[in-house]
Amino acid sequence: MDLASIYHRSGDNYCYLQNKDALHIRIRTKKANVTEIELIYGDQYEIVDYQWVSQRLSMEKSGSDSLFDYWHCTITNKKRVRYGFILRDSEQQVTYTEKGFFPFIPEDAGFYFCLPYLHLKDVFTPPSWVSQTIWYQIFPERFRNGDSSLNPVDTAQWGQEEPGLYNFFGGDLQGIMDALDYLTDLGITGIYLTPIFHAESNHKYDTINYLEVDPQFGDREMLKNLVKECHNRGIRVMLDAVFNHCGYHFPPFQDVLKNEERSRYKDWFHIHKFPLKENDMLHYETFGFYEAMPKFNTANPEVKEYLLHVAEYWITECDIDGWRLDVANEIDHEFWRSFRSVVKSLKPDIFILGEIWHDSLPWLRGDQFDSVMNYPLLTKALQFFAYDMISPQQFMEEMTTTLLAYPDTVNNVLFNIIGSHDTPRILHECSYRKERVKLLFTFLFTYPGTPCIYYGDEIGLGGGSDPGCRKCMLWNTEVHDTELKEFVKRLIQVRKQSSLLINNGTFYFLSQSDSCLAYYTKEEDEILLTVINKSDKEAQFLLPFPLRRKKISLLLTKEEYAAESDDLAVILGPYECSILRFNMNYKYIHIR
Repeated sequence: MDLASIYHRSGDNYCYLQNKDALHIRIRTKKANVTEIELIYGDQYEIVDYQWVSQRLSMEKSGSDSLFDYWHCTITNKKRVRYGFILRDSEQQVTYTEKGFFPFIPEDAGFYFCLPYLHLKDVFTPPSWVSQTIWYQIFPERFRNGDSSLNPVDTAQWGQEEPGLYNFFGGDLQGIMDALDYLTDLGITGIYLTPIFHAESNHKYDTINYLEVDPQFGDREMLKNLVKECHNRGIRVMLDAVFNHCGYHFPPFQDVLKNEERSRYKDWFHIHKFPLKENDMLHYETFGFYEAMPKFNTANPEVKEYLLHVAEYWITECDIDGWRLDVANEIDHEFWRSFRSVVKSLKPDIFILGEIWHDSLPWLRGDQFDSVMNYPLLTKALQFFAYDMISPQQFMEEMTTTLLAYPDTVNNVLFNIIGSHDTPRILHECSYRKERVKLLFTFLFTYPGTPCIYYGDEIGLGGGSDPGCRKCMLWNTEVHDTELKEFVKRLIQVRKQSSLLINNGTFYFLSQSDSCLAYYTKEEDEILLTVINKSDKEAQFLLPFPLRRKKISLLLTKEEYAAESDDLAVILGPYECSILRFNMNYKYIHIR
């Protein structure tokens, strides 16, 4: 047994409260190295006849990646827990505790991993509505021009030239209001708006005034009306908070440029010396290396107070439902803890979403964010569906690694994307092969998390990297890819109609074929299975369940069948997928 490969810690994704009654425990071992694991556990104060009273529970192999097996079990109705692991292979048995490995089972509870008390307050509790939401990301300047009187000078005719770094087309809040029927028909229940506050650029990530809607987009009353009308339609609204940096023309920064050492705002920024610029050398910190985006010193009490006031203001004034936090990983954790305290005190079910492109566990411990943008999912999905870089087996293994990097409570609300304003369009990434885009959408809507569509992807809008991915939305339905749009609508309907796809079940990958990816979600005796053929040839996937006399529903086509044999297979044409639902009370040995 390879003891060096065995890993567990009491916390984060390896030991966490699923809810007030259930504690999830995981352990990682070298792949195919351990054959059986039992959890030994009990209350450290329960002693009978001078012996610790313990119980044992078999652990389930719940996932495997290229290097490791992952094991899982659930303990219920415990307030205090000491626990360890009894591991076996064909030749050896060891006990793993907080104090190390032993060839015997220690009798002293003090040897074991410890959870001194399980507090309900420590349960990770994102807003309950988030996992049920179908998000739609809107880049306001390019979505729809609803009020031409707001157009900036030299506004280009809608969609008649390529998007550039500096051109404007006149998109505004009235345009979004005018498009609500479209979004409702599509099935959208949440919209995420990139920045709408007064700024110089078309992207608005260079804020001038955080307390004013950009005049190009409208005003505060227009935003208030938009949020109200969205709420009337069952649509939540999330705004973008750019608190890492401001714009060059932000008045306090202009004051520092003018007054230098004498400016009362000099400590609002990370300034090394004056003047702020000599030749091409900047003497202040910025976002990236952009001179026009000076970085805030969020440890400064005045900066902190100002930005937290901004967060409060738009909740109070317009009743928004969420904040998406730009460049969230470059701001100190203490600021985000204060941010969470402030916004949750005003609106307990507000959604806090961080923009982080890497492992985000430090921000997802319940004291800062509710979720992060799931860029690791985007990266792996493109490698598999668009680029043909990895096989179904490799994709399953790499997604298992990312899935088990977080607790299930976090995975259920990760903000899943297959494109955004910062990435090339999904159609472009797929080399304009629509059949692959459809497979990506299928994966997006059947995988754990909360799915988001980048505006226009559902109608086949193309475009490369920024600024190409920020084209004007097409409103002439004659140029829409209606077949793709109807396919996306059907996926949205399927997700809304199945409780298993709004994260009420447990997710598992199945063993893969050379061409098919298969996975399912299970709750009690209900199973929802997705099979995707990512090849240019017909494929057959044998269903590893005893389904004789079971009713099988094909959710994409709305067909139903009664199985006549246990040996059933899903037959898929090139680049086809199927979503099946059936009921069965059967414990299948699965791979997660």
